[in-house]
Amino acid sequence: MGAAALPASAQTWQDTALSASAVSPATFGGASLKAANGTGGKVISLTGTNVTWSLHGTPPSGVSLSGGTISNTGTTSSTTSIVADATDGTGNAEALVIPVALTSGSIQLGTGNVTRVSLSALADSNVLGTVKFSATSSVSTNAVNFAESNLPTGLSSGNPVLTFVGGTAAPGTYAGVVVTATDADGAVLHGTFTLTVTANSVTGYGDEVNRFGNGFDAFRQHQFPGAIIAGWTATQSDPATHFLVTNGTHQGALRFEYAPKGTGTGLCVSDPGGGWSSDPLRDGLILTSCNTGPWLQFIPQSNGSLKNVATGLFVNPNGTGAQLRGGTSPTPWGGSFYRFIDFSSLPG
Repeated sequence: MGAAALPASAQTWQDTALSASAVSPATFGGASLKAANGTGGKVISLTGTNVTWSLHGTPPSGVSLSGGTISNTGTTSSTTSIVADATDGTGNAEALVIPVALTSGSIQLGTGNVTRVSLSALADSNVLGTVKFSATSSVSTNAVNFAESNLPTGLSSGNPVLTFVGGTAAPGTYAGVVVTATDADGAVLHGTFTLTVTANSVTGYGDEVNRFGNGFDAFRQHQFPGAIIAGWTATQSDPATHFLVTNGTHQGALRFEYAPKGTGTGLCVSDPGGGWSSDPLRDGLILTSCNTGPWLQFIPQSNGSLKNVATGLFVNPNGTGAQLRGGTSPTPWGGSFYRFIDFSSLPG
């Protein structure tokens, strides 16, 4: 297979795994957080060292914060709770959940205790080539969300799992990646870690095409695990026939990632060998999540046929529009003999 230059729209790398060092959590830099009734009996004063205060969520109508003073210009009376977030100079935050009593032009502490909310135990774990984050809120019922920043180009933030699927980051080790945990009351805790990316080089963008012009085709442009791979006319205008080619882990093997308009989907052509219950054929070709398994790897033979590493079967067509399937030998009429055609050389 000749490796032509990739177009600007096509990726250069296909990520296959991520791993992370242990997270180093930051420490909240504020202290002495308090809420008390202010002078004059109509406001609440927030105090604390090395913090900036903000109201979390949507406060009741008329309630606002200026500096460390919460006031109320509303005219109705009610009791409720509001949340004030105290953020230190590095973006870490703790929260106060404050019971309040509202009357016309006034806000005072209500019945009950002020609850201080913080995050702890920010950590990660490496799970099947992905990185999963966890943290604990001091309020056990609060959900915690995660976001990552300073990622290498080609990776997207995940919550709570940072995944390689669909990633195009160059392989390497990246220090200083940041994970941010945020709980439902706005408590925030940052942590840093080192991320290692494993990736395969993309060697081509186009399609495997037989002598009749039919190539691999994601049937009806379906983009999900289990989608059928059919034989169909390969063209530049039909994104269902666009694939990225990477080297497999077995000698001489290739993998084909569905990539409409040059953008990888994280789904690769596979002969599951009967291991996919929804596959209409035992050895019918389908899309599955890209991985290093042998079912996703095909070795080009000297005659142009493609042999699956796991099953030992050859990729055979059964007419235009039909699902491609594995066979014990290539078809006698020549439809099983493929050659890779770069996107730039496909018909329009």
